[in-house]
Formats: sequence, C-alpha cells, structure tokens
Amino acid sequence: MDFTFGPETEAFRAEARAWLSAHPDRAPGREWERELGAAGWIGLGWRGEYGNRRATLAQQVAWGEEYARAEAPARSGHIGENLLAPTLEAHGTPDQRDRFLPPVARGEELWCQGYSEPGAGSDLAGVRTAAVRDHDAGGPCYRVTGQKIWTSLARTADWCFVLARTDPHSRRHHGLSFLLVPMDQPGRVEVRPIRQMTGTAEFNEVFFDGARADAAHVVGGEGDGWQVAMSLLGFERGVSTLVQQIGFERELREVVDRAVAGGAAADPVLRDRLVRQWAELRTMRWNALRTLGTADPAAPSVAKLLWGGWHQRLGELAVAVRGAPAATGPTPWEPERPYELDQAQRMFLFSRADTIYGGSDEIQRTIIAERVLGLPKEPRG
Repeated sequence: MDFTFGPETEAFRAEARAWLSAHPDRAPGREWERELGAAGWIGLGWRGEYGNRRATLAQQVAWGEEYARAEAPARSGHIGENLLAPTLEAHGTPDQRDRFLPPVARGEELWCQGYSEPGAGSDLAGVRTAAVRDHDAGGPCYRVTGQKIWTSLARTADWCFVLARTDPHSRRHHGLSFLLVPMDQPGRVEVRPIRQMTGTAEFNEVFFDGARADAAHVVGGEGDGWQVAMSLLGFERGVSTLVQQIGFERELREVVDRAVAGGAAADPVLRDRLVRQWAELRTMRWNALRTLGTADPAAPSVAKLLWGGWHQRLGELAVAVRGAPAATGPTPWEPERPYELDQAQRMFLFSRADTIYGGSDEIQRTIIAERVLGLPKEPRG
C-alpha cells in the first residue's frame, strides 16, 4: 500500500505551511478561530459551501499535520468543526445546516459536547438528563434539566449539543434526542470547572435547570438521538487521529532527547522501551492511513485502543527516563502556592485518563467484539 501523498496534496501542504509561517503571533481563542475562518481553513472536508476551502481527504491530513508541526494553538472550535458539522451534514435539516454551519466556518460560534453524566460515562445509554416539550413566547421548545460532566470548552462555548431523554418512560438507548442548546442562559445553565490532579481544569461540569432548546433544533428527530450520537462518535477519529500523532511524535522525541542527554538511554531496558514506542507510533500512522475514509466499523475503536494505551505508556516512560527526580516538584509544597509540574509529570498524570475518556478501553473492546466479530452481547441491566 502506498502511504505517500501526491503532488497536488504536497502543493496544498506547502500553501498551509506558508500561511502558518506568515501568522506567527497567535494565541488560542476566538480571535484565532476568526482568523482561521477568514482564510477559509475551517471546514476543509465539508460538502457544502460556507466560505470554507474545499479539500480532499489527503489535503485535510496535510493541513492537520502542518498545523501540528507549527505548534499552532489548541483549537477552540474543533468540536463545532469536526463533530457537529459532519453530524448536521448527515442528519440535520437544510435549515439547521444553514443556521449553524456558517458561524462555525467563520470561527464565530464555539461548541461543546453534552454527552457524559456522573452515572453515564462510557455507558452513554444510561443518560438521565431530561428534555420536556414546552411552548413559550419563542414558540415550541424543550426544557432541559440534568447534569453533564467532563465537558471540554464549556466555559467558552456558545452552544452545546446535548443527548437527553425526551421520553420519560424509555430505557437505555430508546427515547433519546439530540438537542442544540444555547449556553448563554443565566440561571438555567451553570458551568463549573473540574480541577484535575495535574492542577489544571480542562474539563467542566454543566448543570441545566430548565434550559431552553428550540424545537426546531432537534437533530434527526425526536427519539432518534442515539443513532445521531453514535454517528457523531465515528467522526471523532479519522483525520484527527493522524494529526494527533504529530503531537505524539514531538513528545516522543523530547523523551528520547532527555534519555540521551541524561544517560538513561544507556539502560538496555529503557532503550528497548523507547524503540518500541517509536515502532508502535509508526504502526499507528500506517494503520490510520490504511483505514482513512473507509467504512470499517472497527477502525474508530481500534484507533482509540491503540493511541490511548500508547500515550499512557509514553507518560510512564517519560518519568522513568527522569528517574527519582520525577517524583518531586521544582518548588516546595505550600497551600497557597502548589508546586508546578514539569512536562513529563503532566504527561504522566494526564495520560492516566487516556484509556478512559472518549470511550474506555472496555467499551472499545466490546464494540469490536459485538459489532465486528459477532460475539454474543454482554448482559445489560
């Protein structure tokens, strides 16, 4: 199988690299999203015309790889661009696409994902957030009440797509709906950051207390939310997996450099682990390229299993290379001034969750077993 890119893709890559080089003063947030949108770099793979460039799948990979190599800011708009947009293209109405996709393409509206709950993480079918039909001065609507957790970007998002139970008598994946809910509803939507053991707070809890969602903003129809939600999870892999590997490659290189500089590479066991990490990363890339754009039902789950475990092992290797100093911080502990973690420590601690978030390893293996291998389904209560 040929894993190289053709001349048209390489020309596109050169254009992307030149544009990124010409925009060195950048910071994450809305202004950067608007700058990307004005240049047409948002929504490269969308089918419709919303002011975005049109790009082949290979060109999308090239853009993502150059973005990662340039160490450009973490995207604030990637959930709207890479998750919501393809979902609306697959399941949304023309009015929904016309309303929501242009602002995403311009970098003007940011989104977050309302899936997981305290009692329904990997087991998403157990969601309890409820949405009740109502009618107010704005017309037909739903009132959403419940709690979501581990919600990335909730503090900056304008909208949240929420999986909620619209049939109070339903169980499991039946009676769920996919709602588009505005976040700017004081007193009805509250966001609380979750501080992690790294000391940072990338995730949030979101509380809905009768939050309003327009009845016209149900994607796929009432009661069909499970199908829409599962379709969206398939978009979470693919090109993003390849782009993610550029960051992994940079992290691995830093660990190797530290091992060589500090003498840890002389240890044959550590050296073998470093080589194994490199070989596995190359294998992940080839597998991602091989399955890119295919309808292989196992591909998203296999990709998640591969990178989750790989990155967790890299975190373990990063602190092993540092040795005993990795167990301490650079400054003494003070309640008002906790010590700051270095890069290796942050990677180790944060990567503990890699095999849990985005679908735990257990769930991915169950999907492969049941949907691909045809094994008997696990009993569910």
